[in-house]
Amino acid sequence: MFISLASAMGGLLFGYDWVVIGGAKPFYEVFFGIADAPAMQGWAMGSAILGCLAGVMVSGSLSDRYGRKPLLMVAAAVFIIASIGTGAVNSVSWFITYRILGGIGIGIASNLSPMYIAEVSPAGVRGRFVSINQLTIVLGILAAQIANWLIAEPVTAGEDILASWNGQTGWRWMFRACAVPASLFFVMVFFIPESPRWLATRLHHEQAETILARIGGRDYARNELGEIKSTVQKTAQKTSFRMLFEGRMPKILLIGMVIAAFQQWCGINVIFNYAQEIFAAAGYGVSDILFNIVVTGVTNVIFTFVGMYAVDRLGRRALLLFGAAGLACIYAILGACYCFHVTGIAVLCLVVLAIACYAMTLAPVVWVVISEIFPTRIRGMAMAVATFSLWTACFVLTYTFPLLNKGLGSYGTFWLYGIICVLGFIFIRAMLSETKGKSLEEIEKELTGQDVIKQSY
Repeated sequence: MFISLASAMGGLLFGYDWVVIGGAKPFYEVFFGIADAPAMQGWAMGSAILGCLAGVMVSGSLSDRYGRKPLLMVAAAVFIIASIGTGAVNSVSWFITYRILGGIGIGIASNLSPMYIAEVSPAGVRGRFVSINQLTIVLGILAAQIANWLIAEPVTAGEDILASWNGQTGWRWMFRACAVPASLFFVMVFFIPESPRWLATRLHHEQAETILARIGGRDYARNELGEIKSTVQKTAQKTSFRMLFEGRMPKILLIGMVIAAFQQWCGINVIFNYAQEIFAAAGYGVSDILFNIVVTGVTNVIFTFVGMYAVDRLGRRALLLFGAAGLACIYAILGACYCFHVTGIAVLCLVVLAIACYAMTLAPVVWVVISEIFPTRIRGMAMAVATFSLWTACFVLTYTFPLLNKGLGSYGTFWLYGIICVLGFIFIRAMLSETKGKSLEEIEKELTGQDVIKQSY
C-alpha cells in the first residue's frame, strides 16, 4: 500500500497540474495582457500537452535503461521546479516554458506510476492497486479546484483585476501550492524499492527476490522470480524500439494504443474541459453551473472507488465492455435531450450518470490494462507508445469539441461520441482477452505465445 501510494503521488500531481490552470486563467491572462488574444490564450492553456508528449516518450526508453525509481525522482523534481517557476515569472514566454516543463512531469508520471505499481503488485490485487493511480488523479483534480477556491479572493463587479491581489499574487500561489505535494512525492520515492521485475531483467536476481519477499513472503518471492526468469533473457541484452515490431508485438501494441485513445475519444473529458458550455446549453446559469461542476467532481471521486473495488472481481474486459455500452446508451439519450430542447435536471442527471459510468470503468481500467499487457523487457517503451496515443487523443478531443459543437450541434456531437463508443465496444470484444488474476508473466505468455518468447528471449 505504501509503495503504491508513494508512486501514485505522481498521479495526484498530474491531476493537480492539469486542472489548476483553469482557476488561474482569469487572472494570469490579464497580468500578461493576453485577455484579448485567443491564440495566446490557447497556447498558454495547451502548451503543457507538448511537454507531456515529450515526457511520455523520454520516460519509456529511459525507464527501461535506468530503472523506474530514478525516473519517478526526476518527475517529482520537475514538478517542484515547474510549480515554483510558474509562480515566479513575469513574462508569458517564461510562463509557457514552465508550463511545458510541468507537462514533461505529467508525461513521466502518467507513464511510470501505473506501470511501476503493476510491477510490484501481486496478481490477485494488481487491478485494485493500479487503480489507486486513477484515484489520486481525480483527488488531484479536486485538490486543484479546492486550492483555487481557497486562494482566490472574491471578485467584485467592476474590480480592476490587474491591480487586485488575485491579478498580481493570487494566481501565482495557485501554481506554487503544487510544490508541497511534489516535495512530499520526492521524499517518499527515496523509501520505495526499485521494480523487482526491472531488476530481474538486469540479472539482479537477489535484489529482486528480497523485494518480492518483503511484499509477499519467501514462497511468493521464489515463485514470482521463477516465472520472471522464464520470460526474460538469461544474459543481458539492450532493448530497442525494433523489439516493438517483432513477433506478435504489433498486435499487442495496437490493442494498447487503441484502448488508450478510446479512453479519451469516448468523449467524457469534454464534460470536464467544457462544462460551462455544456451546462449553459442545457439552460443553467453561472451559479448553477459552478455547483454542477462540483457535483460532477464528487461523482468522479466516488465512482472511482467503485471501479477499484470491481476491477479485480468483475475483470478488466467486462468493465471496459460495460463502460463502452453504457456510455453509448447515455449519449444517445443525452443527444436526444439536446435535439428536442429538454433542459434542466434531466441533462444534469445524464451527465452525472455518464461520469459515474466512466469513472468506474474506462478511467481506471484502461490504465490497468496498458500497464500489464506488454512484455517486461520492453514494458517501458511499449507503455510510452500507448500513453503517447492517449495524450494525442486527448489533444484531438479537446481541440475538436468546439468545432464539432458548432458544426454538428450539441446533440450531433454526443451522438458522434456514442458511435465511437459502439466501435470501441466492438474492438474490445474482438481483440482483448481477460487478464484478471493472472501474473504479468502469464499474461505475457498468453499474448505473445510461448514459441515467440523462446525465439526472442
